[in-house]
Amino acid sequence: MVCLVLFLGLVGCSSPAHPVPALARSDGNVRLWQDVSIFQLVGELIGSARVRVLVEMYELGRADVLERLGEAIGRGVGVRVITDPTVGESRQSARVLDSLGVPHRAYPVDDGRHQIDHVKLLVVDSEAAVGGMNWGKHSDYNHDYVLETRVAVDVDRLVRIFDQDWSLAGGRPAPLAAVGREVAQTAPGAEIRLMVERALRLAVRHVLAEMYTLTDPEVIALLVDAHRRGVVVRVLLDPNQAYNLHGYAVLHAGRVEVRWYPVPRGVLLHAKIGLFDGTLVLGSANWTLSGLGVNHELDIETRDAGAVAAYAARFAADWERSGA
Repeated sequence: MVCLVLFLGLVGCSSPAHPVPALARSDGNVRLWQDVSIFQLVGELIGSARVRVLVEMYELGRADVLERLGEAIGRGVGVRVITDPTVGESRQSARVLDSLGVPHRAYPVDDGRHQIDHVKLLVVDSEAAVGGMNWGKHSDYNHDYVLETRVAVDVDRLVRIFDQDWSLAGGRPAPLAAVGREVAQTAPGAEIRLMVERALRLAVRHVLAEMYTLTDPEVIALLVDAHRRGVVVRVLLDPNQAYNLHGYAVLHAGRVEVRWYPVPRGVLLHAKIGLFDGTLVLGSANWTLSGLGVNHELDIETRDAGAVAAYAARFAADWERSGA
C-alpha cells in the first residue's frame, strides 16, 4: 500500500485495527477524524467543555467517556444524553449515568417499524462532532469517520435536532421543519435521502463511497446511472454484511467498480460516507430503506477542502488494498 502525503498533513497507512490520524484543519472550522483517533477528539472535547455537552448515541458503552461526562457534571457543565433503549450496552450505561448524576433520556423508538435511534452526535459548547462511529466498548476497532465542525449554522441545526429529540423523549414531540441545508435527518423527514440522491444526480467526475450496508434500490440505481453517464464510481462494502451481497451483484452487473473491504476478524467497515466530486456526505445513515426512511439518522455535508482531501487520500489507500 502506498502512503499518500498531502500538503495539508499526513494520512498514515495502516490496517483497520491500527487506524490513521486526522488531518490538521484547513480553515479552522472543519476537520475529518478517522477510526480510533475519533476517541481522542471525543475525550478532548468533553474534557474542555465549559457550558454544555449534548450527546445522542446509539451504542454507548465506553467507560472512559462515561467518566468524562461525570467529570463535566462535577465542573458545573450542563450535560444531557439521549440513548437508544434497544441496545443492551446503552441501557447499562444509562444506569451508570444515573449514578453520576447525568441527565439522560431514552429515545422513544417505534417498535412496530423496527426503528432505532441510530444518531451519533456530540455537541460541546460551540462545536460539534457527527458521523458514523458508535461509542461501544469495541467500536475503536472499526473503520469509521466523524466530522468535527465549528460552522455556526451547522452547529445550531445540530443543537436544534438534539433539542427536538430531547423533547420527544420527554413526551413532548416538536418535530423540526425540513430544510435543504448541510445537516440532514431521517424520521422525521427524508432529508438524508434527498441529500444523497441529489449528490448522486449532480456528480460529474467521481463518486467514492465506503458503506457498511448498501441495499436501497433507488441509490443502487443512481450509482449505476452515474457510471453510465461517465462518472467514475467506486464503492467499498463491508464483507460481514450478507445484505451487501445483492447490492454488490447489482452494481457489478451494472459495471460499477465495487470491492470488498478487507477487514480482520472482529472488525467492521462501519463507515457511511461518500465523496461526490467536491462534496463529502457522511453520518449515521446506511444506504438502506431503514437508514433513509425508518430509523432516526443524522448526516452532514461539507465542501471543506481539507476534509475532502483527507477522505480522498484515505479512500485511495483503502481501494488499493481491497480485493475486487
